[in-house]
Amino acid sequence: MSSRLSRAAGAWGVRCLRSASGFRVPPPPGVVDVAELLRDATSAGEEPCAARREPSQCSVLLFPGQGSQVVGMGRGLLGYPRVRELYEAARLVLGYDLLELSLNGPQEDLDRTVHCQPAVFVASLAAVEKLHHLQPAVIENCVAAAGFSVGEFAALVFAGAMEFSEGLYAVKVRAEAMQEASEAVPSGMLSVLGQSQSKFSFACLEAREHCQSLGIENPVCVVSSYLSPDCRVIAGHLEALQFLRKNSAKYHFRRTKMLPVSGAFHTRLMEPAVGPLAQVLSEIDIKKPLVAVHSNINGNRYVHPQNIRQLLEKQVVSPVKWEQTMHAIYERKKGTDFPRTFEVGPGKQLGSILRSCNLQAWKSYSHVDVMQASDHPDLDPT
Repeated sequence: MSSRLSRAAGAWGVRCLRSASGFRVPPPPGVVDVAELLRDATSAGEEPCAARREPSQCSVLLFPGQGSQVVGMGRGLLGYPRVRELYEAARLVLGYDLLELSLNGPQEDLDRTVHCQPAVFVASLAAVEKLHHLQPAVIENCVAAAGFSVGEFAALVFAGAMEFSEGLYAVKVRAEAMQEASEAVPSGMLSVLGQSQSKFSFACLEAREHCQSLGIENPVCVVSSYLSPDCRVIAGHLEALQFLRKNSAKYHFRRTKMLPVSGAFHTRLMEPAVGPLAQVLSEIDIKKPLVAVHSNINGNRYVHPQNIRQLLEKQVVSPVKWEQTMHAIYERKKGTDFPRTFEVGPGKQLGSILRSCNLQAWKSYSHVDVMQASDHPDLDPT
């Protein structure tokens, strides 16, 4: 592995963490930097992959977010080196047995924001270890990473901007604060599959007016995630989402589905969560990512550590621009090959979105299965 990518991998090792509250996590016995987790990959120099490899030999890692969690996730990872150590480190940071909850549930407990965000974060980074074990060149030749919502923290840890324990503690604080904000107002998120004539903004406006007619002050109903050309996630008061489901034909929605989350994430209803997250991020030593990591806020790659802090705070109350992020990562001249894409974590939702955003890029997509172990060299190509 190049020294550049070795440093990137090493930064998500489990070292001591000190937060604003004085929280400290000692590394458990036997846990080493992820530089050792990925120790066998080798390459020369510090040039980006694109400068020394054909685009088809490069790779992009996508990290899923909340909503992808499922009981049993992690079972397909435990046979790979160091994965149990990552879960042991997580137990020390979180104060409960995340591996037991991930493997055995119950699902309703795993679905709680306070649990599922850390669970998806750790499972995704453990999936990186599996990917390295089966295809070390994928890690060596990674040129970009992106994560959906909480997945952005995993992408930043992978890229060396944060250490594992620091990133996990930030996710813990974020999840607890978002859980508390969710419980303050009955709210949720609605996945909407539309079509060219769908009226997302107008639908949200009328849903807010409906809530006002019910006596709800300052109702929230906005697009909280841009997934693909015809797919959005709308978040807000439950009454607004119920109105949209009842009147979906009026707005040319083909399908609506409530997501298994507890609140209206990425809206102003999450404003109470910004402060606690900002406090812990101010105490974390954030570094410039050693591979390109693209922000949910605008799809652009992070450049400066302070920019990471600012945008991670803003992300809690801002829509996820995932469709824009996919365009930023995969835009290229006609005739240029696409990199191989690997979704590392539970579910294949990001692969489905990629197919809708860029069919040619999706043709080089694979999923790292966290449910079942596999020694197939191509992992789980779709």
